[in-house]
Amino acid sequence: MQFKNTLEFAKELDVNDALKGYRDQFYFPKINGKDAIYFTGNSLGLQPKTAQKFVDDVMQDWAQLGVEGHFYAEKSWWDYHERLAAPMATLLGAKTKEVCVMNTLTVNLHFLMASFYRPTAKRFKIICEEKAFPSDQYMLTSQVKFHGFNPKDTIVEVKKREGEHFWRTEDVVAKINEVGDELALVLIGGVNYYNGQVFDMKTITKAGQDVGAFVGWDLAHAAGNIELKLNEWNADFASWCSYKYINSGPGNASGIYVNEKHLADDSIPRLEGWWGSKKETRFLMKPEFESSHTADSWQVSNPPVLSMAPYLASLEMFAEVGMPALIKKRNVIVAYLEFVLQEIDKEVETANFEIITPKERGTQLSVLLHGQGKELFNYLMKNGVITDWREPNVIRLAPAPFYCSFEDMYRFGQILKEGILQSN
Repeated sequence: MQFKNTLEFAKELDVNDALKGYRDQFYFPKINGKDAIYFTGNSLGLQPKTAQKFVDDVMQDWAQLGVEGHFYAEKSWWDYHERLAAPMATLLGAKTKEVCVMNTLTVNLHFLMASFYRPTAKRFKIICEEKAFPSDQYMLTSQVKFHGFNPKDTIVEVKKREGEHFWRTEDVVAKINEVGDELALVLIGGVNYYNGQVFDMKTITKAGQDVGAFVGWDLAHAAGNIELKLNEWNADFASWCSYKYINSGPGNASGIYVNEKHLADDSIPRLEGWWGSKKETRFLMKPEFESSHTADSWQVSNPPVLSMAPYLASLEMFAEVGMPALIKKRNVIVAYLEFVLQEIDKEVETANFEIITPKERGTQLSVLLHGQGKELFNYLMKNGVITDWREPNVIRLAPAPFYCSFEDMYRFGQILKEGILQSN
């Protein structure tokens, strides 16, 4: 497709957008009386208009049924989480029994580490990416200390090459082979939060398992964004955020994936609780834990239904549209945004910015602003663009295909151009 940086061309793309009707199914923040150009679906997705009804239904059942809502609500509470497992499994490329919606991301990673980080005197090291998201860094460090190891000797970071902004798969694999039989675990963000790079999860998973390690993935920026095939790739475990691309609401519930090969293995340790015990015998109040041999066995508490309600509302939209359609639009709208940025760079002599996201990407483009300070970011925010600033001088742009339009991309380019001109 031959792109044009014109309003008419952007509107034409919108007319032909198969998903254009979904934009009206989300609430947009207003800036200067107009819908904002919203680029932060990689931090917090917009609210689906259907979410309120799903929450109201739970509140109404609570008012009318009290405790009986656990079993007699239209969407009974005691198994509410099960309604989310199948649509979430579809997004993950997993089997329903491998998925349980529960807790929040870092809590889940700690739970999964209890099962899949079992260091020995010889096999104790962990590989992660350089400058992983801080929460992952803190989690890994605390787990290593909990097991009595020194993080400096235990956590091995795969670095980017000098002068490059992305990781090379061959470097990750080489580091895995170098650590070899000392490697207990590989845990990497499937999509890097800073540069938007999509890692080759299939290749890295195989490499880690080939040397005898478990391999898990933090899918915070991947779930609902890119095609995932966790079962096919044979990943051991994963967790994700639901409040970014899945639009479930601020700080909302996460979930876990555990590969089916581990589900019936009762020798794997877990941090267990009543709600993780077998559904059919749970209310017999047996003193012994009885696994369901599904990912549900990793949950410890009954589901937080009020937070799961908007999560379910969004997953129903994903099931209706399907990831292939979202990915198809994502590829075009991100390519158009890249084109607009390149055109502004040509038109404005002082623009001088660099896209540091490699071609292995999802929805996000990270833009390094050479010679531009945070005043440009502030200008964008004041003039209707909600984007994200990362020190020292990177803005992250994530045009979520559910609700962003091609006209948004064109309008952003014009605001960016004006902001650069005014700052010089």
